[in-house]
Amino acid sequence: MSKRISKINNIKYALSGNDDYIASVDPGETFVVECAINANDGTIRHLGQQLTAADVTFPFVNGATGPIEVRGSKAGDMLKVEIVNMELDKLGFTALWPGIGMFPDWVRRKEFGMQTRVVEVKDGRVHWNDHLKLPVKPMIGVLGVAPVHGAVLTVDNGPHGGNLDVQEITTGNTVMFRVNKDGTHLFMGDCHAIQGDGECNGMGAIEIAATLTVRVSLEKAPPRLNHPRIETSTHICTLGCARPLEDAMRIAFEEMVYWMEDGWKIPAPEGYMLLGQIAEARCTQVVNPKYTYICKVDKSVLAKYFG
Repeated sequence: MSKRISKINNIKYALSGNDDYIASVDPGETFVVECAINANDGTIRHLGQQLTAADVTFPFVNGATGPIEVRGSKAGDMLKVEIVNMELDKLGFTALWPGIGMFPDWVRRKEFGMQTRVVEVKDGRVHWNDHLKLPVKPMIGVLGVAPVHGAVLTVDNGPHGGNLDVQEITTGNTVMFRVNKDGTHLFMGDCHAIQGDGECNGMGAIEIAATLTVRVSLEKAPPRLNHPRIETSTHICTLGCARPLEDAMRIAFEEMVYWMEDGWKIPAPEGYMLLGQIAEARCTQVVNPKYTYICKVDKSVLAKYFG
């Protein structure tokens, strides 16, 4: 039976290398992690519920379970997190929250006021209403390791990962990080039943508690692994986290040029030109302190490069 790491008393609101470990795992080990819903565990109780200001305290949202020690990991390693399975809770929610989202009125915080939609998640569907049932597309919103220095709130992101909000961080895929602190200090949480590109309304996904089954492994980090990477069955993916949005895009494309050169021996100038033809790219969220952009390349194209 896989080791199970409870969310109870183990939720953090910053990714840091300074907290005591809540559990330790070995490279190659498969284990289970309980993750709380993003707005405080147990907050969502029934259909029709409307959140109040007392239910959500910013910036203490997107709580992540951790830190988890990966035994033997050293700064300069690459941690690979394979997402084996995601088991979702039965109730999730999305909400409008003044000051949070794509159209924030930062001064008056007026907008549409607070509005909440609690939904059932069952039978592989998000039950939006009696007629509209959206297919579940589970993903992990917060996944990351300790930053190089200090702590980064779970509402934010960066080279260490964190609140990435990328749909490709899901079952069957592997996410890669540069280890910044011995022991890694792995965190995960803020799971979603489904999320549209941009996560436009801030609490824009169907936020939900989840139980994750993951497997970790270690390799020597590529010299130019600077931001998180993802590998799917069909694509390699690089991420950029920054503001303004064009800087996030530049970082994602720069990281892909590096990966193509280091991993496939495609010279950087040619790789850059090739991306002009084959890149699949988009912004996955515009509501966090730093935006997230993903650049994807089909592995079947790379396989044909040398014939």
